[in-house]
Amino acid sequence: MRAIGIVLAGGNSKRMRELSNKRAISAMPVAGSYRSIDFALSNMSNSHIQSVAVFTQYNSRSLNEHLSSSKWWDFGRKQGGLFVFTPTITAENSDWYRGTADALYQNLSFLKNSHEPYVVIASGDCVYKLDYGKVLEYHIEKKADITVVCKDMPEDMDVTRYGLVKTNDDGRITEFEEKPMVATSNTVSCGIYVIRRRQLIELIERCAAEDRVDFVRDILVRYKNLKRIYAYRLDSYWSNIASVDSYYQTNMDFLKPDVRRYFFREYPDIYSKVDDLPPAKYNPGASVKNSLISSGCIINGTVENSVLFKKAYVGNNCVIRNSIILNDVYIGDNTVIENCIVESRDTIRANTTYIGTPDDIKIVVEKNERYTL
Repeated sequence: MRAIGIVLAGGNSKRMRELSNKRAISAMPVAGSYRSIDFALSNMSNSHIQSVAVFTQYNSRSLNEHLSSSKWWDFGRKQGGLFVFTPTITAENSDWYRGTADALYQNLSFLKNSHEPYVVIASGDCVYKLDYGKVLEYHIEKKADITVVCKDMPEDMDVTRYGLVKTNDDGRITEFEEKPMVATSNTVSCGIYVIRRRQLIELIERCAAEDRVDFVRDILVRYKNLKRIYAYRLDSYWSNIASVDSYYQTNMDFLKPDVRRYFFREYPDIYSKVDDLPPAKYNPGASVKNSLISSGCIINGTVENSVLFKKAYVGNNCVIRNSIILNDVYIGDNTVIENCIVESRDTIRANTTYIGTPDDIKIVVEKNERYTL
C-alpha cells in the first residue's frame, strides 16, 4: 500500500477513572487476550502498510513492553517496520506532546524521511476491523485533501464525547464539531484519517508556526471550508473504549456470537503478543456460562456472562457475574463479584462482596496488589 501509518497512543482520559492510573488507554486489555492497540496495528498489517509509527506518552511502560517485538504484527522487516516514538528533550524542544498536531510536529522527520505519498493516521483506543486500502481508494476517487472515517451511531446513544460531522450528498464534510455540549448529529468521527504526506507536513508546520497543537480543532475544524474533507462511512463493528462504560460494553460485546465470529473467525485476523501459558483449567465444581476464559485461568467457582483475562484464579464457591476480571487476579474463596471491573494483579480476599449496577460499573482496585504494570 502506498502509505505509511501513524498510531496515536499517547493520550489519557479521565473517563477511565482508576483504570488509566497505571497504563495507557491503548494498552487496555480487550476480549481476553488482546490489547486495544492490537486492532489498529493489525489493520495496518492487513492493509499492507509496511512502515508504522506509534506515538506514546502517558503511562507508556506496559504499552512499550507490549510493543517490544514487532514480529507479532508482521512488522519485523528490513525495510519499514514498527517505530515507537516518545517525547524527547532536544536542544530546540523540551515539551511533552501538547496535542496530536504537536506530536506529529515533534516527529516530523519520520514523515519527511518517508517516501510513500499518503499517510494513514489512526487512534490506538478503538476496536474495529478496516481495510485502509479501501479508504485510500475512496480518498483518491473523491480527490479529497483529507478523508475522515465516520460511523453512524444509534439515535439514542450519547455521542457528545466524540467529534460529530455533517456531510452533503456527495459525502463532503460541511460541519465538524469536536465534543459538543449538545449533539446535532449522530455521525461520529472514528479518529482515522487519510491525507497526502506532503500536505500533512505543510499543515503541521503551519500549526507549529501559529502555536496550534490539536489535529482535530486546528486542522479538521479550522480548514473544513478551505480543504476538501470527505467522510468514509464504516458500516461494521466499531467501538471506542476511552470511558469505563464503553470499555465494559465493548468487552461484553465479545460474549455475543456474531461479534466473536467477526473478530476471531473471519478474515482478516487480529494479531497480538502471545504469552506461553497453559490452557484454562476447570476444577470439579466449576460452572461457566456464556463467558470468555483466557489461557492460564483456574476456575473453581461459578462464572456467568463475564470476561476473564489471562492467569485469573477463581476460588471455591465464588460467584462472578456480568464482570471483567483483568490479568493475573487472585479471587479468594466465597467471594461475590457482580457488575464490576477488577483491576489486574489484585488479590481479592476471601469472603468479600463487590456489587455494582448495570448503570454504575464498580471498579475494584485492591491496595494489596502484588506488583504494578
